[in-house]
Amino acid sequence: MNASEGVIIVNFKTYVESSGAKAIALARTCESVADETGVTVIVAPPMPDLAAVVAAVTIPVFSQHTDDIKPGSTTGHVSLENVLASGAKGTLLNHSERRLRISEISSLVQKAKRDGLSTVVCTNDLPVTRACAALEPDFVAIEPPELIGGDVSVTTASPEIVGESVRVAKKAFPGVRVLCGAGVKTGEDAAKAIELGTNGVLLASGVVKASDPERVLLDLAAGVQR
Repeated sequence: MNASEGVIIVNFKTYVESSGAKAIALARTCESVADETGVTVIVAPPMPDLAAVVAAVTIPVFSQHTDDIKPGSTTGHVSLENVLASGAKGTLLNHSERRLRISEISSLVQKAKRDGLSTVVCTNDLPVTRACAALEPDFVAIEPPELIGGDVSVTTASPEIVGESVRVAKKAFPGVRVLCGAGVKTGEDAAKAIELGTNGVLLASGVVKASDPERVLLDLAAGVQR
């Protein structure tokens, strides 16, 4: 994955529209758009579908979450070793729906580097963005929680937050790539994110719940290529 490439990460969450066989179908749609446009599209399917989606597509597949635990007697948790064994290439961390302590994020980022896994650390404000970028993950993804799942993109509602997030993240760790999410649904939203200095977008319902996910993805891909 070239650091200069535009990136789209689609978080499938646990929607019924993106679970089981539908997770594989949606991942294949994402793969088709990636092949057609040359844009890096990463998918994060529901945890039970992780290995199946990895086996079905060639685009990067990430875990939606990882716990800072050792493998063994930890029922219901997900270890980095589990993620690695599934064939996934990386993991989301600290999503607004699955927050972690900063000590856990730090530990997981370092262990992921050891294991060759990419990390996307989600953040909700500037201090958290600064602190998480300083841990040197591959990506930070700024997502104001009040806009997640809404109809207004963060790039419209709070463009200054996006631009400032890029600045503070790059100051903390120049090598970090910055994504933005929350309300992102269209190519125009994606293009605005790129204009504000990000490397791409992280979104969920805008693709998963779309009547035509391929059309939405093609529009988003055109946006990150502007």
